[in-house]
Amino acid sequence: MQATYSQDQIKTMYSERFYAKEEYRRKLWSVLISDWFCRFVPEDGAVLDLGCGYGEFINQVKAFTRYAMDLNPDSRRQLHTDVRLFQQDCSVQWPLPDEALDVIFTSNFFEHLPGKPSLAATLHEAHRCLQPGGRLIALGPNVKYLPGAYWDFWDHHLPLTEASLAEGLQMVGFKLERVVPRFLPYTMSHGPRYPLFLLRLYLRLPLAWRLFGRQFLVIAKK
Repeated sequence: MQATYSQDQIKTMYSERFYAKEEYRRKLWSVLISDWFCRFVPEDGAVLDLGCGYGEFINQVKAFTRYAMDLNPDSRRQLHTDVRLFQQDCSVQWPLPDEALDVIFTSNFFEHLPGKPSLAATLHEAHRCLQPGGRLIALGPNVKYLPGAYWDFWDHHLPLTEASLAEGLQMVGFKLERVVPRFLPYTMSHGPRYPLFLLRLYLRLPLAWRLFGRQFLVIAKK
């Protein structure tokens, strides 16, 4: 995210938004990783969590080398000691050499960027840092199915659909591997705290995605 807000503002915004929800979010992401996303992350590879937040994904995914990027100063205290944090604007050059990563994962982050130029610069850096065949995996709220609720968060700036993100990825050289317009519900960790076995069941029933999914899933390869 570009420095649209000060670090203190970011810290306050997210501490209020996720107050007393960290444990449930951690358990929720444990299921998402074990039942879905782990298949895309090689355990002997290098992965970057872009917009890592409190580290619910990167702390739990198995990989030999783990990186995280976020401007929130609270991220550092939440991350495991073996996760290297880049506390910087994602649209400027990343402190990684070319082809250093196997996977870049990002969830509910691109909508926080201030505009398409920032997203394009971020995608260029992602493409540079991935090795050939490496993947970018992106989850995000699909404005196509959230015309009003999308704007309920102060820091949502960039409306995206699965199609617009897919087109942007192709423009910087990515090849699309999978594009799912409806994947997860919108309020996975803000609504009722449903039993986690229901999430496991949901992930196994793509028909349910079409009924309840409001977030896209886009997977692209370099």
